Amino acid sequence: MNLSHVRPVLVLVLGLIALARPLASIVVEQSGHDLGAAPRLLLTAAITLVWVAAVGLSRALRPVLTLVLAGLVYAVAAIVLSGILSPLLLGHLAGPLAQPLATVPMLVVNALWGLVAGLLALGVRHLRGAGIRSPGAAATTAPPAPGSPGPASSAHGRDGTSRS
Repeated sequence: MNLSHVRPVLVLVLGLIALARPLASIVVEQSGHDLGAAPRLLLTAAITLVWVAAVGLSRALRPVLTLVLAGLVYAVAAIVLSGILSPLLLGHLAGPLAQPLATVPMLVVNALWGLVAGLLALGVRHLRGAGIRSPGAAATTAPPAPGSPGPASSAHGRDGTSRS
């Protein structure tokens, strides 16, 4: 996997933006209420929309890989956040660090979230007509049609007439 064409700052920022979801849950739960499933889904959809727009409308060279990595950054950041905040707010360690086997599914689910968002961003690129070019790939043109005056050469002038 070649990571040289991935913008690390973009990956980090997008991964950290996704922390809005668990932070919203924490704030609402600290006020004595439950966030509920619908608001959680709306937050997930909004974050996905931000990810897709940020990568689909940017010049990021590897949109799918960028968002898979953003999903993994989010998962790791959420695990760390849980490890820091659960003892402070609950008085004991809770979450993935308290159940280490939960870390692998969390990483996989969030990588899949990034994969889906990355494919959507790729779709946005194609709808915009901004196809992805491999780094270093040259643009190619089709050869001229038979009988058409192709590009000017040393044997022909700019108007296509012969110089001989």
